[in-house]
Amino acid sequence: MTMSTFLLLGACTLLLAINVYMARRIRAIEDIPLRKNMLLVAVWILPFVGAFFAWTHLPRQLRPSRAKTRPEGFTTTPAPERIALDDGPAFSLPEHTTLCNGLPLLDWKAVDAWTGAIDDPGLRYKGKLLAQRAWLLHLRDALGPHFHLHESDKAFVLSSLEDVVAVATSAYVATTRTRIQRLLADIAHFEEHGKSILVVMDDDDAYYDYASGYYPDSGEFAFSGGMFIDAGCTHFLVKRADLAAIEPVIAHEMTHSALSHLKLPRWLDEGLAVNTERKLAGVGVLPLGEREQLRRSHLKFWDEARIQEFWSGASFFRTDEGNQLSYELARILVEQMGQNWELFTRFASSAKREDGGAEAAREVYDMDLGAYACILMEREPDAQWTPDPQSWRDEERAEEESPA
Repeated sequence: MTMSTFLLLGACTLLLAINVYMARRIRAIEDIPLRKNMLLVAVWILPFVGAFFAWTHLPRQLRPSRAKTRPEGFTTTPAPERIALDDGPAFSLPEHTTLCNGLPLLDWKAVDAWTGAIDDPGLRYKGKLLAQRAWLLHLRDALGPHFHLHESDKAFVLSSLEDVVAVATSAYVATTRTRIQRLLADIAHFEEHGKSILVVMDDDDAYYDYASGYYPDSGEFAFSGGMFIDAGCTHFLVKRADLAAIEPVIAHEMTHSALSHLKLPRWLDEGLAVNTERKLAGVGVLPLGEREQLRRSHLKFWDEARIQEFWSGASFFRTDEGNQLSYELARILVEQMGQNWELFTRFASSAKREDGGAEAAREVYDMDLGAYACILMEREPDAQWTPDPQSWRDEERAEEESPA
């Protein structure tokens, strides 16, 4: 046997061993059949490269020795079917849970009714916490064996992140709560004994499948890296990435959580979230050339109809450039109006979602929001730029009456 033949035989044997090992790993995971089949095809069609590709896309397996040394705070108990407080009536999870895309949605009105029957405020808080933990454990199981729940004094983090990253993320959430309350003094509020809930999805499909359970009629979603969900149990949703990459998203969505009690107009809520994100995450200023390009885009995009979409909040759901421009215009408005923080806190505390904050702006700043936006867009004041809630309602009725 020649040396070249010997080397070829060895390479083939190694390739076969690697492919068999990876095929067994792929078949053992709980995943979408189509994705598993694609990984299997890659393993056997692409020598070595296919196996490496599959290995990078498989969830990490915990070694028994590592599982024993898992850091404090990880909940490994099974998801409960029922929860109870002292001698009071039990709450049944299956009876009050529905599935959307295979993921559990808990009826939080039923939870509120259960805890509302408890006289002791401390026990009511404990009951809500039990319900949150139970729901997250059911969601953990639905997402797959590579997901885990980490709990700290201030946060729940449900993710497939490596242990050390999950712990760091939980610590970042706790720190960010404090920083937001300090930065947005007098308007930011977190429940004193409540915990911030962060759900980290592995990819776009899982992220939007989950979000559609709370926004079933939204149709096409604008691209986003995070979302604040205020539906009975406030929590925020992000996509998995390096901790440094998701820190700005966490800061942004936690700001929404801290401001949710105010029921702000969407532009004001988003403007505060974007500015807070930039300050806490250290987002730098755009280069001069990019700022000039953005300015030209604003001047070209905004007109009488689109500014009404902005005031109503509809433009933040656009799937074109109007989405980014809406966030940027909100950021600019809040940045300018917030230079006098005392006036701004009065404005934010009284601004109403129903009129886009128009009445509060007149009372606190003695100005018309439309005229102010015109100045920023370098045009003469135009009455058609003033928030017009009636036109928003007319548009909503037209959409409801239009044929499917």
